[in-house]
Amino acid sequence: MNRRAAMASPLIALTQPTQAQAQAPLRIFAAGPGSAFLPYAEGLAAYLRQGGIPAEARTSAGSLQNLALVEDDPLALGTAFLGSVQDALQGSQAAGGRRHVAVRALFPMYETAFHIAALTSSGLTRFNQLNGKRVGAGPARGPAESFLRAAAEAAGIHIEVVSGDPSAMTEGLLSGAMDALWQGAIVPIPSLVAVLGRAPAIIFGPGNEVTARVIARMPYLAPSNTPAGSYPGQGAPVASFAAWNFVIANAALSDATAYAITRQVLSAANPAAEIHPSAAATRAANAVNNRIMPFHPGALRYFREVGFELA
Repeated sequence: MNRRAAMASPLIALTQPTQAQAQAPLRIFAAGPGSAFLPYAEGLAAYLRQGGIPAEARTSAGSLQNLALVEDDPLALGTAFLGSVQDALQGSQAAGGRRHVAVRALFPMYETAFHIAALTSSGLTRFNQLNGKRVGAGPARGPAESFLRAAAEAAGIHIEVVSGDPSAMTEGLLSGAMDALWQGAIVPIPSLVAVLGRAPAIIFGPGNEVTARVIARMPYLAPSNTPAGSYPGQGAPVASFAAWNFVIANAALSDATAYAITRQVLSAANPAAEIHPSAAATRAANAVNNRIMPFHPGALRYFREVGFELA
């Protein structure tokens, strides 16, 4: 193979010892229609194919199923929320009691940041002012509720949690049925933008001190500092924490293939335009936000080449 052909087809050029892996397309398990994972995975698969790496997106039930599928299949990739990764690594009840030992990180996708909206008329501007207040937190016993309770405990306050779907939460805040709305998503968080579009409101977070306490308890989280202007009328940065999502692979995937995938994706000059709009944070510098899951050796090779030493 000449040098030009090798550069055009990184999977073939880099996986000669593992021909069986090169013959079948990689399956990228995401989630169902309407999820944030599926369009990301579809864009990722298309971008990998453009670089000569056969790949296709597949639907699934989400992070925990993706982790199980990747654990059992060297040719499976998956999109995964780091909170679910923690459950899988520990073999918690949420992961069916099965301790996953073969899952490895390839590269970061995007962060799910957690912010609060309160109507300006409420006078609420800081997290500790939520003591005794009714705060919407999405579906009952979901991740947003868990993180809100952890933040309240870290701040030493008591919050009355109100459950429901995001659209109902928005209406509840606007109608006065609750005092504030806590949500997590890619910034700007759609339900909070919806509030800002219908009434004067302010967006804020737990702040740096509470964030540090929460991360000490939940090391799969990471600090998040959302710049001013990310939301309409937002005049100051929002200090909070975020749960990152990563693309994962099986440890048995060849180092050469893992390297080729990671290099192809993280070499994108504008991942939001070339992969998917939600991929703006799919950059090598954000790999540091995974502190709980081993990286695949092939991915580590790429990170070292571009100046990032990761554990």
